[in-house]
Amino acid sequence: MAEFMINSDAFAWQMEHDAALRSTVVSIIMLDQPPDWDVLVDRFERICREVPMFRQRVVETFPPAPPRWEHDPDFDLDYHLRRVTAPAPGTFATVLDMARRAEMAEFDRARPLWETTVVEGLTDGAAALVCKLHHSLSDGIGAIQVAMILFDLSPESPAHESRVAEPETEARGRLDRLLDPARYDVGLVGKAAHLAVRSAPVGLLRAARRPVASTRSAVGMATSVYRMVRPINHCGSPIMTKRRLIRQLGTHEVPLPALKAAGNLAGGTLNDAFMAGIAAGLRRYHRHHGVEVGDLHVTMPLSLRGDQDPVGGNRLTLMRFDLPVGIVDPAERIARIHERTAAVRAEPSLPYTQAIAGVLNLLPRWYLASVLRHVDFLASDVPGIPFPVYLGGARVTQQYPFGPTIGAGVNITLMTYVDTCAMGINVDVGAIPDFDVFHDCLVAGFDEVLALAPPQGDAPPISRGRR
Repeated sequence: MAEFMINSDAFAWQMEHDAALRSTVVSIIMLDQPPDWDVLVDRFERICREVPMFRQRVVETFPPAPPRWEHDPDFDLDYHLRRVTAPAPGTFATVLDMARRAEMAEFDRARPLWETTVVEGLTDGAAALVCKLHHSLSDGIGAIQVAMILFDLSPESPAHESRVAEPETEARGRLDRLLDPARYDVGLVGKAAHLAVRSAPVGLLRAARRPVASTRSAVGMATSVYRMVRPINHCGSPIMTKRRLIRQLGTHEVPLPALKAAGNLAGGTLNDAFMAGIAAGLRRYHRHHGVEVGDLHVTMPLSLRGDQDPVGGNRLTLMRFDLPVGIVDPAERIARIHERTAAVRAEPSLPYTQAIAGVLNLLPRWYLASVLRHVDFLASDVPGIPFPVYLGGARVTQQYPFGPTIGAGVNITLMTYVDTCAMGINVDVGAIPDFDVFHDCLVAGFDEVLALAPPQGDAPPISRGRR
């Protein structure tokens, strides 16, 4: 039978009908020089064989079955992998603008959902890769796994590697395309019936023996599911309320050891310190506009990836909750954020993410949009590569991730590389029309958090920002 999208990816795919809710991921990989083109082509050919979805397109089916992945008979690597010379002045701002346009452009739905552009002719002989993919193709951790197929551990890279055989694909007729969704639906009903038969006696016995505890457990689960799917009827921010289809991108970098130390010293983690820096920036931005804020609505992706999951693919669930933004003391802010994120990670409904997404896919699109459109911001951190890597003889100097806003006012995504936390800032200009002001507030917010860390010896300056 054809390979169907998992329900959470089908949810993201259905949202594509609303351009403001697209799940396009863009990243910039900076290189100290142009990579060897033949090596680059060879590596992408290898990726397309080891990760089949890079050669597959999405095909719609009859509901309630989700869309399915299908081998693209017209796959053309030259379409997906391109090479250009940067227009003047060839600075990082030039690359950032190319990434911004890629972020706003829709995918060709008749082809696999990724594109990579090699940008040469940058100042100081540098080069860049602007990578674009749909979130259903990979999450952040999956993208790092794919990147390790692409990168080398030293400047010397083999001119030609042994090819991985292209997977054999079975030709599918029109009858198969009609029957596969029906088989999927029948299989789904069968699984549900089997689960009910297997679990019902146990559940009844438990309820008979411990009625109060069983009732509390059921109520707790129902409440947890509601927290996951509840619509948000208004933004928490009184000023970041408008939404448009125009995006503005920026970056910011902070030392990894300092940010991690700040989180630990306040009783939190690297992610808590990251979220606290964003919260401080948002507090400062609202104060700049004469507004005091308490909590804001945030979407935070949680990884559900297991050791048995294949390379690539998307194994995320989106958790929405309120983050304390108005707390001025950075240590207290980190501690409070740690409490809330720990509660989110312990939600009883997390193991049932796919089942919940399957139900959501049957609901009207206007309801699904209401689940997302009033989120104030989205924040995600991705554990990146802890050592220097190379590509076709060129050294990777930095990687910047730009996650989709998915209806929020801004997405800030952090990815670590060696000893640096590189952040990609993706702003909806309807919510934040004065990007430079917001960027300055964000830099100052992270400086607040980094001030908690002890001196890092000869480490680089506490923070640096690029626009």
